[in-house]
Amino acid sequence: MTEFQLHAAAASDDVAAIGQLLSNGAEIDTRDKDGRSALLVATHGNKVNAAKALIEAGADVNLKDNINDSPYLYAGARGHIEILKLTLQHGADLKSTNRYGGTAIIPASERGHVDTVRTLIEAGTDVDHVNNLGWTALLEAIILGDGGQRHVDIVKLLVDAGADVNLADKDGVTPLSHARSSGYDAMVGLLEKAGAK
Repeated sequence: MTEFQLHAAAASDDVAAIGQLLSNGAEIDTRDKDGRSALLVATHGNKVNAAKALIEAGADVNLKDNINDSPYLYAGARGHIEILKLTLQHGADLKSTNRYGGTAIIPASERGHVDTVRTLIEAGTDVDHVNNLGWTALLEAIILGDGGQRHVDIVKLLVDAGADVNLADKDGVTPLSHARSSGYDAMVGLLEKAGAK
């Protein structure tokens, strides 16, 4: 059961054990019952050293589990910035989507992970990707955010990156309408300045 020892080593951030197991022939991308690779286990716990060791040894940063999370997508969604940057340096698929049909920038925007959103924009992520709910990163930052400074910063980042400020949800409600109805004045100002209607 060498494979699951690798998962355990990843969960406990034990780089020495990871190296030993891999040199003894452990399969780096073996999945557990939930479809998770050791790298995804490390990412879940934000175990940066284990993740780095696994990625540098060739672990697949895009390998999805049973609920369509990959190390790249999960690091982006949770704001695990160091692991996210490692996945981006090792072939992260910017177009890959989670179980909601969203790219990493959408949950990052919803959860207020400013540095993550900035990193994903710099990596070339499509800021106007629409998920299965009919929402973009901009819409999620407004609708599911709390209107606080982190979400205002994210709206500004997205607008500055060229996000379509008039791309409405599937009910035809625009980002500006959502921001107004929530009373998010700072967001309203940013959107209006960018030509939102």
